[in-house]
Amino acid sequence: MNKRFIVILLSLVSLASFGKAQNDSLATDSLGTIVDEVIWVVGDEAILKSDVEAMRIQGQQEGLRWKGDPDCAIPEQIAVQKLYLNQAIIDSVEVTEAEITQGVEQYIDNMISVIGSREKLEEYQKKTLSQIRAELRDSYRERLMVQGMQQKLVKDITVTPAEVRRYFKDMSLDSIPFVPTEVEVQIISLQPRVEQEEINRVKEELREYTDRINRGETSFQTLARLYSEDGSARNGGELGYSSRAQWVPEFANVAFGLTDPKKVSKIVETEFGFHIIQLIDKRGDKINVRHILRKPILSEKAVQDALNRLDTVATAIRDNVPPEAIRKVFKTKDGQDIEGFTFEDGVAFYSDDKDTRNNNGLMVNVLEDGRQRTSRFKMSELPSEIARIVDGMQVGDISAPFQMVNSKNGKTVCAIVKLKSRTEGHKATITEDFQILKNLVLEKRRQERLHQWVVNRIKSTYVRINERYRDCQFEYEGWVR
Repeated sequence: MNKRFIVILLSLVSLASFGKAQNDSLATDSLGTIVDEVIWVVGDEAILKSDVEAMRIQGQQEGLRWKGDPDCAIPEQIAVQKLYLNQAIIDSVEVTEAEITQGVEQYIDNMISVIGSREKLEEYQKKTLSQIRAELRDSYRERLMVQGMQQKLVKDITVTPAEVRRYFKDMSLDSIPFVPTEVEVQIISLQPRVEQEEINRVKEELREYTDRINRGETSFQTLARLYSEDGSARNGGELGYSSRAQWVPEFANVAFGLTDPKKVSKIVETEFGFHIIQLIDKRGDKINVRHILRKPILSEKAVQDALNRLDTVATAIRDNVPPEAIRKVFKTKDGQDIEGFTFEDGVAFYSDDKDTRNNNGLMVNVLEDGRQRTSRFKMSELPSEIARIVDGMQVGDISAPFQMVNSKNGKTVCAIVKLKSRTEGHKATITEDFQILKNLVLEKRRQERLHQWVVNRIKSTYVRINERYRDCQFEYEGWVR
């Protein structure tokens, strides 16, 4: 997992627990006993000693190494994220519920791959997966706001080819970056079909909730807290004021069509499951709604059926013969079979993955800053299930069917992959790796811009630091005054 991602996420987990700064630097309980300590104040918010310790422990669990003394680096990292977050709020940086869900599910998926299973993760955290997911949502929302603010600050930075060549020419041999092994992967993905009986069961539950609300037996909020399978359940299903673009179209179309806060919407199906929605308020081009999400349970039989279908497809591709189910499509006018059934044909006829289906199944790597897309992946950038499969493949190989978790919606999908290309790790060269070197120079310019922004922001922000931190060697100047 990207360590910069971990730093930001852990910082925001700590930020989520901050209270307003108090005049006294010690937090006490009702009996006046000291239970915590305010060690920094940035603006009008406090950084507590417990926040720093929690972030230190979590960082150790993640295998994260801090730059410099952790006692100094951790509170500074939290403080920097607070500066970005505050500016993001001022500038109205928005993130969508779909983006939050995707990020949380990807993080949970990564944790499960590290720990070994969902059950082990729940045992380790001493929480259910639903509780873990709910607690991460607010932190991840803030993480995306910080990232959005950083992107806004550096969006106008560019570099020329001449700058890249000059930068590479001045590099010492030891400084030339090593380019890790990169691969291109094609995928055919099948979504196992949920049985109609299960869909009917979920819809009947939602109809029952609607009837109970309409009869006045209970409130929408109560049922959301009890039964919704979304992170918003702890808030009674409330999503907060959002624009249409922040939700998936199916959800947004129904939500923005509501006019009566006393009414409950019809059942809405999205990629996340089935919902009922209730309007809370409208404010300009934004609305606030609450919803209840229920997810149909996928049977083992449905998963096995999808795996079996993919096994047939993989065999057909290897044998260069179309499966019987689509053989008629591959006939000539005189009724003779056309030779050849390629992976690309399999994508066109079978794949459910809308992100790759129109690209011959070629997976696309959206880089961390969101500004660049490429077909090349470092092994660490692939979904963990795919990376494990691809690691032992040769170029041109087609994998056996396997199942994985869709990072966008948390659903189980089945897939086969083909290794299209592999470029072994090597020292970067200006001819073969120009884009990598360009990105290196571009990132250097961006980091310089962000560093200077933080320094300037510190100058205009109220900062108070506990005396024992004043001798720290900080990354950013200006904290101690």
